[in-house]
Amino acid sequence: MSDPQNTGSEAREMRPTLREALRRARIEAADRTGVVVELRDAEVARLEILNDALEALFAQVPEKVDLFDRGISQGETPRLWIDVVAHVLMGRDKRIYRFVQDTRFGRIVLAESHDVPVIVDAVTDYVARRMIEREHAMVATPLPVAEPPAPPPAPAVAPKRRGGLGMFVLGFILGALALFGFAMLASVQNF
Repeated sequence: MSDPQNTGSEAREMRPTLREALRRARIEAADRTGVVVELRDAEVARLEILNDALEALFAQVPEKVDLFDRGISQGETPRLWIDVVAHVLMGRDKRIYRFVQDTRFGRIVLAESHDVPVIVDAVTDYVARRMIEREHAMVATPLPVAEPPAPPPAPAVAPKRRGGLGMFVLGFILGALALFGFAMLASVQNF
């Protein structure tokens, strides 16, 4: 004899959740779509599958860590963004996931696989590395012990200017006398 309460809970555990059913339906739809017209929709569907698989990882990231901005962009080439420099896009065959990072030297491929778990592992490693980099950046280096500040230097006293105007007047008078002397000398030589 089995307990009716246990059979009810076991039946509930055996039933697939709506989320799992949607996931399976997306996988089936993505596998069926081989038509060229629907390739973009298949890419988005596969990226949504990966996004759902990454949900558990990002649920573990503390809220105070704001490095990651995960979301699917549906431009000409659909991408699943992890942060501002790393994203997942589909390969040429539209079935392979390619996890890439943009660097100042160009784009590098961090992982590439047909399997979602492989890409989830690669993204997990990437997220862990980025969080460690953030921790290192947030650590404040101790300031060196400073000696007591030296007293400020005394302001330099400019020497007093004496006779600025007097020198000008003296130069003017000497110049006038020199011109008068040359004029006298020139007039004496002409006679």
